[in-house]
Parts: sequence; C-alpha cells; structure tokens
Amino acid sequence: MMPRSLLSILLFATLVFGATLNSFAWDDVGHKISAYIAWRQMTPAARENVIRILRLAPEDSDIATYYFQYGPESQAVRDREYFELIATWADIVRNFGMSPEQRKVFEDRFRRYHKGNWHYSDTFWKEVNGKTELVPAPEESGLAVEKLADFDKVMRSKDASDKEKAVAIAWFEHLAGDIHQPLHASARITDLEPKGDQGGNLFLLTPKGTPKADELNLHWFWDSIVSRVTPLKGETCGRAYVESLGNAMMKKYPFARMRNRLELGQYEKWKEESFALVPTEVFTPDLMRFEAPSIRYKRNALRVAEQQLALAGYRMGETLNSIFGSAVAGM
Repeated sequence: MMPRSLLSILLFATLVFGATLNSFAWDDVGHKISAYIAWRQMTPAARENVIRILRLAPEDSDIATYYFQYGPESQAVRDREYFELIATWADIVRNFGMSPEQRKVFEDRFRRYHKGNWHYSDTFWKEVNGKTELVPAPEESGLAVEKLADFDKVMRSKDASDKEKAVAIAWFEHLAGDIHQPLHASARITDLEPKGDQGGNLFLLTPKGTPKADELNLHWFWDSIVSRVTPLKGETCGRAYVESLGNAMMKKYPFARMRNRLELGQYEKWKEESFALVPTEVFTPDLMRFEAPSIRYKRNALRVAEQQLALAGYRMGETLNSIFGSAVAGM
C-alpha cells in the first residue's frame, strides 16, 4: 500500500499543475512574482521563521507537503520556491473535490479551506456623465480587506498556534496579491450588469455568439497579462522565469521609489488604491465590449500590473519582516 505521505504528494502535485491551467486572481505566475519580490525584501530571520512555521501547518491543509526536503537545489533555493508556491495555495484549494474521485478525498478540506469570497473586496460603482459614482453594494462584496486584517492579527498573536499562523501566512501571501489586482476591488454597474460586472468577469472581449468555453473576459485579461506578454519559453525553468520577471519589475519599480507608498497594515487603503485604477486604467475610452483590447491598451495594462505586483511584493515582505523579523519570532 502506498504510504499516505507519498500519496498526498502525488495528489497535490496533480492539483498544483492542474491549477495553473485556470485563471483566478493574478494567475500563478503573478502570485509567485509578488512572493519572489517579498522574499527578496525579507530578512534572513523573517525567511527562516516563515518557512519553519509553514512546515508546521495542519496536515489536512497539505501546506507542508509542498516542501521538498531533498533535491539538487540548495536549501535557500528550495525555501524560496516553497514560499512562492504557497502564495498560490489559496487558489489550488479551489480544485479540492472538483472531480468525483478527488471529492471523496478532498471534500472536507475543500469546505474547510476554500473561501471564494475572501479573494476580492468590491467597490460598486457606475459611470454618470463621465464621472465615477459610488453605489451601495446590492449584495455581498467580498471579504479580502477584512481577512487581511484578521490574518495580520493571527500572525502577530502570542496566543495563536503555529498551525494557525501557517494557514494565516498562506492566505496573507495570496490575498496581499489579490487586492492589488484592480478588478478584485471593483464591481461596475451598467444596464447590462445591474448587480455589478463581477470584477470584469461579465465584460466579454470575444465576439457575440462565441461558444461559452471559448469566451474571454476582462478579468482574465488582467489576471494573466504578465504571463501572456512574456510567456515561459524554451527550456527556461519556472524558477528562473519567475526570478527574471521579478528582477525586471524590481528594477523598474525599486523599493526606494515605493517606500513611501507601503501603508503597512492599512488594508482598506490598499484596496482604495487598486480601485482608483479601475475607472482610469481599466475602463478606458478605447476599451470595447466584445472586442480584443488594442496594443496600446495591452501595453498600459502591463505597466499597471507590473507596478501593482511590485508594490504587493514590497508590502508583503515588509509586513512579514515586521512580524517575523526577529530571531525568536513565532517561537
């Protein structure tokens, strides 16, 4: 009989690589880039404490399963890749129980760890005479801001267990990225979408009549802008790919230029910043429903996305430094 630990690794490897085929917030490349930038920003003590705690995560979360203790890479490289992968964990758990076979194994975990409304925090709005007018939310608008604050408290708590902190770190890594995707802070109301456009998911970029399986929408466009403009090519490994993209973004948007924008712990302000980009940078006059965005639009979207991913990484790294940066943090 296959050992449970090996079975768990194999099942989760399937889920990890399967999850990369789907687009959620930033795609997995985007989340890993922000985590890479955060890692570069973190002190050795913060890195050590975060990795140690993640490896003590609840067994049924399988967060610890992702850490491969042996391999040709150095421990420093394995630690970094592990940290980057954990930034995607909150999307991977969406796949728990997606097939009948997986559901038998993962259904309890799916209910425990998948929280769809934690990934966004929408501001409802509409355009009136060329101006942005905020609208009271007609329905539940997402809990990303509240959960970032909650996980911040758990990570800092002297009473929380390492198991609780591990899950909090994994969620914090992910949501810190999510909230910087502008459409995770927006629900645009139009005559076609009187209850909001679900963060651009209802704004189609493919012609009318396109089969549903082939439809592309504005949310997808922004989620995957970086990996589509600069795709992984040839024999480049995933680690080098993320590192190259992250380094390029850090060069364009160095920490020294972003330092005065960190607003650590001010999660509502993070959301407000992202939302402010929506009327000006996302729903530009040249963006048309049922049409592919122009080259000009794509270039601007890439610029905005790169800046947001860099800012998310710096904020994430400095937050984790403030919590886990001492030699005894989390002990």
